[in-house]
Amino acid sequence: MTEAIDISATRPTASERAAAVRQGAALMGDRRLRRPSGIRSLQLGELKITYVPDGVAQLRPRGWLPATTGGDWAEHAEYLNDTGHLVAGVGGLLVEYGSRALLIDAGFGPRAVPEDPDHPLIGAVHGGALLDNLERIGRAPGEIEAVAFTHLHPDHLGWACVAPAVFTGADFLVSEREWTGRHLAAAHGVTAGMLAAITLRLRLVREGEEIFPGVRALAMPGHTAGHTAFTITAGGQRLIAFGDALHSPIQVRHPAWSAAADHDPAVSARLRHWLLAELQRPDTIGFGVHFADVVFGRVHQDADGATWRPQP
Repeated sequence: MTEAIDISATRPTASERAAAVRQGAALMGDRRLRRPSGIRSLQLGELKITYVPDGVAQLRPRGWLPATTGGDWAEHAEYLNDTGHLVAGVGGLLVEYGSRALLIDAGFGPRAVPEDPDHPLIGAVHGGALLDNLERIGRAPGEIEAVAFTHLHPDHLGWACVAPAVFTGADFLVSEREWTGRHLAAAHGVTAGMLAAITLRLRLVREGEEIFPGVRALAMPGHTAGHTAFTITAGGQRLIAFGDALHSPIQVRHPAWSAAADHDPAVSARLRHWLLAELQRPDTIGFGVHFADVVFGRVHQDADGATWRPQP
């Protein structure tokens, strides 16, 4: 005789199914922390906002965030890829208003830097995909009316410095304070030729200036002397493109962890606390260009601290 099996006993309960869904979502979230982003878009009123990937940089976690310990990274291993690096995407943020377009930052450009085992901060870095991704979106680089830079570092200037020029109709927007301190960029690999390319189309911008419909400059020094964020406001929502004020979503939970590359770590830490308070305000979204595959998100505060919740 065959023993009867109670099939209902093998079915997961509702709570077990919910737990499995939560576990699957957590695993997917973990994977997104360890890979670079593809093209991602959202709509703010009449403005379409799109992350345009160019490449990826590998960051050495204890070198890049020198206040951390091995124990910190054992506790937060979900942020590290198979080679033990933080994954930092490199690209730009396209803001479209009808036929008009603004690009915030211009990626690393068509080049690659292999990993140097002796470099204390970074591993391999490469760019090259930004123009192809603009084409996928349906936007030619010559249609972009302005390229605004959060700061003068190579992974943000990239395609603005190539020859022949690709942003043929664009002004290059840099904060007055950042341009005054442009000599400091040489320590980060910015050459005289790169600055000369920017100079050809340079337009200096002031704090609070509207540079495109709904887009305003917001001084956020620390990573560099004149580092600039941009607020994008439309449709009753606000997005803060905060550049390199934060390099990884782990800093949302640990805002005191400044990057080794910060010009003034104390100032950058102080402004991160202010920024996180702003990102918790209603109808506010953040954009972190280096935030792996979670570039858009909201900041949520709970009893354990602040966390980054990807959107979408």
